[in-house]
Amino acid sequence: MIDIKEILKILPHRYPFLLIDKVIELEANKFAKGIKNVTINEPFFQGHFPGHPIMPGVLIIEAMAQVGGVLAFKSADVSNKVVYFMGIDKARFRKPVLPGDSLALNLTVTRIRGAIWGFKGEAYVDGTLVAEAELMATIVAQ
Repeated sequence: MIDIKEILKILPHRYPFLLIDKVIELEANKFAKGIKNVTINEPFFQGHFPGHPIMPGVLIIEAMAQVGGVLAFKSADVSNKVVYFMGIDKARFRKPVLPGDSLALNLTVTRIRGAIWGFKGEAYVDGTLVAEAELMATIVAQ
């Protein structure tokens, strides 16, 4: 397991844009599963939507990308480098993510070509698919 202390060493994101709490599974160059515990205290719930809080879909995608960043970092020699999100295709949002949900983020590597990585991302709440997308990232010097 990769806890929040290690995630903070890997990703440049900080509050309020660090959107994963831990990575519970990781197989280098293949797969990672991260967890985001969604609470009513998330700052985005102040405006999305008052009286009916729903996690914005773009932030679910960003959480997927952050798990992908941890996967790439743990899979490749990325000393003094950073992983940047660079593309998204076929994003679909199936069900809302609400305060109190535990969001499971599964990222599967679909291709690696040099510094370019492709991923299939899926987000689940209680075993139900809530969002999916194809993501692309690149590893660049800091």
